[in-house]
Amino acid sequence: MSGIVRVYKRDDEGILHFREAWFDEEYSQFVMNFGAVGHQSKTEETDVPDADGADSLLDAFAAQCQEDGYAEIPNEEQSWVVAQFALKTREGTERDRYLEQKAKDALISHLAWRGLGTVERSEFTDYKLNIYCLCPDVNKAVNAIKVCARGEDLDFTKLSIGAAPYSEPGHFKLKHSAKPANSFSL
Repeated sequence: MSGIVRVYKRDDEGILHFREAWFDEEYSQFVMNFGAVGHQSKTEETDVPDADGADSLLDAFAAQCQEDGYAEIPNEEQSWVVAQFALKTREGTERDRYLEQKAKDALISHLAWRGLGTVERSEFTDYKLNIYCLCPDVNKAVNAIKVCARGEDLDFTKLSIGAAPYSEPGHFKLKHSAKPANSFSL
């Protein structure tokens, strides 16, 4: 087993929790990250001598999560949340390419450490930069994206956020706009 194990579970109060683990080759550590979705997670690292040792820990982690009632959330049960930045040019400038990388890096980290999903891709369309995130909780993801955009100085005044069910990527609804707007389009 390699890569990352990411699983979720609702508690008796309906609060969604997550657990994830992976092997950090750079530091030769097995990393566990866990907490309530939408909140800064807790992290525990364990030094591991090699990838085989990490695979054993990852297998044990996956087995324990399954025993505790945690499971992966299928993509079909998640939503697309798109952070969209208005641009001054049709294709985007060098500055916009910098914004794209800065925004993707910031969102990858911000969402991951809160169990809120993954950044799947980005694209430039007519006068827009779209960053597609796959998220288990739309409202918490929208709030986290707004917090991240403000905190990382990502042109918050040009940010709109739309969301759609995974299986209906053509049906985005506006969830946030820095400017008055009634709809969201890619």
